[in-house]
Amino acid sequence: MKYLLDYQEGERVVAFCLIKNKEAGVASNQSEYLNLELGDRSGTLMAKLWDVNAEMKEWINVKSVVKIDAAVQMYRGKKQLVIQRIRLAAASDEVQMESLIPISPFPVDELWTKLTHAVDSLQSATLKAIIQEALATEEIQDRLRHYPAGVRMHHNYYHGLLEHIVSLLTAAQSLLPLYPQVDRDVLIATCILHDIGKLYELSDPIAPDYTTPGQLIGHLVMGVEMVSGICRKLDISLGDAEVLHLKHCILSHHGEVENGWGSAVSGKTPTAVMFHYLDQIDSKMNALSQTLADMTEEEEWAYAGVLRRKVWRGY
Repeated sequence: MKYLLDYQEGERVVAFCLIKNKEAGVASNQSEYLNLELGDRSGTLMAKLWDVNAEMKEWINVKSVVKIDAAVQMYRGKKQLVIQRIRLAAASDEVQMESLIPISPFPVDELWTKLTHAVDSLQSATLKAIIQEALATEEIQDRLRHYPAGVRMHHNYYHGLLEHIVSLLTAAQSLLPLYPQVDRDVLIATCILHDIGKLYELSDPIAPDYTTPGQLIGHLVMGVEMVSGICRKLDISLGDAEVLHLKHCILSHHGEVENGWGSAVSGKTPTAVMFHYLDQIDSKMNALSQTLADMTEEEEWAYAGVLRRKVWRGY
């Protein structure tokens, strides 16, 4: 099957895709047009739809699945679609959602099994109870099996957050023998719960945006609120040392407060400091992998937003 990013300049594209963004404009002849960001599992392309009428503006919306007939053109060095025809997908089209959005290369059930094994390995009855209670919630379980880890930066695809968690757990298990001063159970619990607030910071797993609570509060604080709520439900003291340590690791995992990356407090334990760097490594390596994968064979340099600089692929 051919996906959006597989098409080259001059080719005709007849395909189903997901509308991820929509902006209206007015051309020099006063006719209206739409700039659309269209996506499937290969990624996204910008598309232009000319001569748009009021009815089309009404039914062409973000998160709609559409069938397009378009041509691939180059615009400022990048591929762009010029849409000739467009319609909403119908139930009879039997479009599979997995074909419309980028998805983790790792099977979700395989990732989930690794997550539950990590929970079972915890020696702390308190931390195990908190995580098991969170994962027993049908809504949280469903979201964790589908949500990305972010909108743009890293693991920004279907069940990307679960992949990120399992990757952190794997890295933590490898490094723990080197650093006996790190609290193993708190580190494992932090790997699992550090981004749990993203399940409510982000709107959905298909075309995610930031929710109002997500923008006003942020996922670090939202995650700590969720942990506190579970502790109250299970009658676990909020003053418990392991609970305090876990919440500290969540609130500090974006690094030094002075960096302005969103931490509520700077890391004050070996466990918190180690987790911050684990999270940095995994998120940046994933983002860089995506940058390199998106480069053409002719490109030697590409801008990596996660590093705010160009990266080299000359090795």
